Amino acid sequence: MTTPIEARFDLVDHDGTPVTERTYRGCWPLVFFGFTHCRAVCPRALRRLSDVLDALGPGAGELQPLYITVDPARDTPAVMRTFLERDYPRFTGLTGSEAQVTAAKAAFRVFARRKDDPDDPDGYAVPHTAITYLLSPRGEYADHFTDALSAEEVTARLQRHSLVRKLSE
Repeated sequence: MTTPIEARFDLVDHDGTPVTERTYRGCWPLVFFGFTHCRAVCPRALRRLSDVLDALGPGAGELQPLYITVDPARDTPAVMRTFLERDYPRFTGLTGSEAQVTAAKAAFRVFARRKDDPDDPDGYAVPHTAITYLLSPRGEYADHFTDALSAEEVTARLQRHSLVRKLSE
């Protein structure tokens, strides 16, 4: 059986530090792709994932929530940091060049495409896949969660993984 994603990236975190998937070995990366100008999907997903982290309590310390932009033209490290610090401080924002972000999207099989949007101050939005990926401490695909799942359902599925079993022993 093949894994649904390759879980590779070579990006920059919201502090300007170069990172790859290997940077997060030893923890359980929880990866969501989005962009800071998103008006609906991303705020809803980030709030839901924040609720999951709250529900996991100490178990959330085993996770590394990552927010990878699909809009590198606007989402610089500083923009990502400001956006996340305000409402989603447990997330690390990742960005990079257009080529780096395109490679990360391809590795995770994420669809995202710039589209004209007269309601956006910059004139465009970036509709994208709304799937959260869980990687193992070895950097391998472990699970994924669609946007249709509630925080309670995601929490329950995460609790079936060894990150929570380890803490409950």
